[in-house]
Amino acid sequence: MTNDPANAAYVEEAISRANGIDDISPDTQPLPISKVGIVGAGTMGGGIAMNFANIGIPVVIVETKQEALSRGMKTVRANYQRSADRGRFPMEEVDARMNAITGTLDMTDLGDCDLIIEAVFESMDLKKSIFHQLDGIAKAGAILASNTSGLDVDQIASVTSRPDAVVGLHFFSPANVMKLVEVVRGAATSETALATAMKMARDIGKVAVIVGVCPGFVGNRMLYPRQVQANALLARGAMPWDVDRVLKDFGFKMGPFEMSDLAGLDIGWSKGAKTRDPLRDALCEADRRGQKTGAGFYDYDENRRPSSSPFVADLIRSTLNSPTDAPVPSDEEILESCLFPLVNEGAKILQEGKAQRPSDIDVVWVFGYGWPQHTGGPMRWADSVGLDRVVARAEALGAGNSWYKPADLLVRLAAEGRTFASL
Repeated sequence: MTNDPANAAYVEEAISRANGIDDISPDTQPLPISKVGIVGAGTMGGGIAMNFANIGIPVVIVETKQEALSRGMKTVRANYQRSADRGRFPMEEVDARMNAITGTLDMTDLGDCDLIIEAVFESMDLKKSIFHQLDGIAKAGAILASNTSGLDVDQIASVTSRPDAVVGLHFFSPANVMKLVEVVRGAATSETALATAMKMARDIGKVAVIVGVCPGFVGNRMLYPRQVQANALLARGAMPWDVDRVLKDFGFKMGPFEMSDLAGLDIGWSKGAKTRDPLRDALCEADRRGQKTGAGFYDYDENRRPSSSPFVADLIRSTLNSPTDAPVPSDEEILESCLFPLVNEGAKILQEGKAQRPSDIDVVWVFGYGWPQHTGGPMRWADSVGLDRVVARAEALGAGNSWYKPADLLVRLAAEGRTFASL
């Protein structure tokens, strides 16, 4: 796909605009961050820690068991070693950066940290328990952050005596590589905490966007309808490789089914389970759980190169009762079915005030989800294809499921001949 200089300039401007925080005093001063605590030494916790060690900020990682702590520290060192081997920094930097990270099994060792980031399993009960503990440990003025990918930050803050100091910091995996951080503004989050979180994100080289509290925030909330519609296309005769090809032709590096195979189909699944996704159940029962088992929606060779699977094609037809004689949805229909509901959800997010501006949504999707940058992002792309087309597709989908009905904001903009850019 060719690059559009206007869209490239738009994305750069959108990043700059995302740094602005609505409704706070321009005199708000961020707090200095000279030491950071991380709760959890798993993939996310270790990756987050690396961002601070990279710029010389000391980090304390706490775990509940020595085995988990040792494994996490070993992974961090391996990541640094890999980078040094590739010439990204001198070999002596490996030890220097590792020396900035201290592991502990004692939560009270976080007592002198300026910022504490919880990065544990996505369980509300677990996160509440941790924040309740941190409330009694963290020093006055410390910021308490959750790396939740979609849980209610206000509920998490409610177990503390300082909800004004609580903020969401949704890093994307791998956190030492991915550029985006969704900074989640809770109902009680103070202006100082927000300003500090945004500056901190920039200091460690991230692109930060303020988002509001809602299930999935901005990125994951919009991702959900895309995946639902991708699955619905299979029930209409499309195959995973049809859907993935169309989205990759559009500019994504991976399609939704390739992404599912990479992440693992058995996340949250257990043998014998009957979930709302019978196809996933059937794939997992056949031990096709993604790249890690050499088979998922695709077959994989020893180098993890995917190829279409006759077995999966038959499984889709038998599990979903998909037609064998009906025409496969066209490429245009596949693209619109996957992406227009995503845009519609973005319009709902805007009308609910969960994103500050359309360009912020574009930044989230370009830097967090691999949306092709040459289009400017989903909201700018929707402006270019015409909001009336997005409304028409939403009305057609909404006839069968009211959740897909077009957002009031989207309908109004289309009726007035306006665009998201006009907001």
